[in-house]
Amino acid sequence: MNQVSTLAQISSFTQNLSVEGIKTEFRNLQSKLSSLRPPQEFFNIKSISKPQNFGEIQSRVGFNLKYYSTNYALIIACLSIYTLLTNLLLLFVIVFVIAGITGINKLQGEDLNTPFGSFKTTQLYTALLCVAVPLGFLASPISAMLWLIGASGVTVLGHASLMEKPIETVFEEETV
Repeated sequence: MNQVSTLAQISSFTQNLSVEGIKTEFRNLQSKLSSLRPPQEFFNIKSISKPQNFGEIQSRVGFNLKYYSTNYALIIACLSIYTLLTNLLLLFVIVFVIAGITGINKLQGEDLNTPFGSFKTTQLYTALLCVAVPLGFLASPISAMLWLIGASGVTVLGHASLMEKPIETVFEEETV
């Protein structure tokens, strides 16, 4: 019974990857990218200064995380791609698992008939698991995730704490 619920979860996950779901996600991505700040503003060297105290760091980080959220998400996405490109085994395992699940789901619960015999869907998922788990351990996903978290944290929090708030927002805070 536990295998059946796991198969149902995997099946619902891959069904969400339909063409309509991808189109909806693409529209959401387009609307999110419209809030991307221009590079001239994001990399403005004149706006960089050393914060005076911890309260100013908190204020800057709180404001800049909201103000530059799309830029920061893009930086994290680029660092994620870099992580996968420098760890090709991890990239292979991810593609292998996604392709395996997609291929098994295309059978729609029917057996796979080969010259070597007939295989049930549960046997195919088990075989995929038996191959993917050892390869996954060899790919060291935990160290890749820890590197990604560290690099993202240093980059995003470093930028957010050093960038001054735009002058317009400083005047808005004083009048309120």
